[in-house]
Amino acid sequence: MTKPIERGELQQKLEAGAIRLAEALPARHYLDAHLPGAVHLPHDKVAEIAAEALPDKEAEIVVYCASPSCKNSHLAAEALQKLGYSQIRVYGGGKQDWAAAGLAFESGGTTR
Repeated sequence: MTKPIERGELQQKLEAGAIRLAEALPARHYLDAHLPGAVHLPHDKVAEIAAEALPDKEAEIVVYCASPSCKNSHLAAEALQKLGYSQIRVYGGGKQDWAAAGLAFESGGTTR
C-alpha cells in the first residue's frame, strides 16, 4: 500500500527538491497542464518507461492524476512498486486540489 501525501507536505518537498513528481494521465492532459517539475508517466505505460523517466528506484516519488475519484495515480504507484521502487506516494487530490488552492501549473513538456 502506498502512503498518501497532502498538498502542504507536497509543496514543502517540492520547494526543497526532495521528491520526484509524476503525472499518471494521458499525454493531452499532461501537455495542457501539469504540476511544476512533473514527468509524464501514463499509468498504462509504467513498465515500459519507468526506468527512463524515474531512474532512481530509491528516490521518493509522488504520483498524481486528476482528482480524488481518478485512480490512474494508484495504478501507476502499484506498477512502480512491482518494479522495485521503494518510496512511492500518491497525491490523491491531484490537479483538482492543486487548482483549488490557486497554485500554478506548467504546460508543454515531453510526453511518453
